[in-house]
Amino acid sequence: MSLTVHHDPDLDCVTLQLGERFDFTVHRDFHDACLGGRAARSYVIDLGEVSSMDSSALGMLLLLREHAGADRSEIRIVNADTSLRGTLRVAGFDKLFVLH
Repeated sequence: MSLTVHHDPDLDCVTLQLGERFDFTVHRDFHDACLGGRAARSYVIDLGEVSSMDSSALGMLLLLREHAGADRSEIRIVNADTSLRGTLRVAGFDKLFVLH
């Protein structure tokens, strides 16, 4: 699996650590981890190992934001390299998510 999930029940935070590719190949795992049940209070999307991301990844992030309650939850995208951060900014995701 190219997606590792950790849930901290004390903080009600779900951390997703993605593998090398963040694309449609992880859609099912991403859906099961984030969208299949009750929304957590916060999410951390760790892109530290990601070298490529496509438009389906952006769509998955938008679905997560909607599922989590949009502005009522905190979704942080962390460890994105310069290229991925640039893609997220061009798509306007820096206004929808916290980028670290």
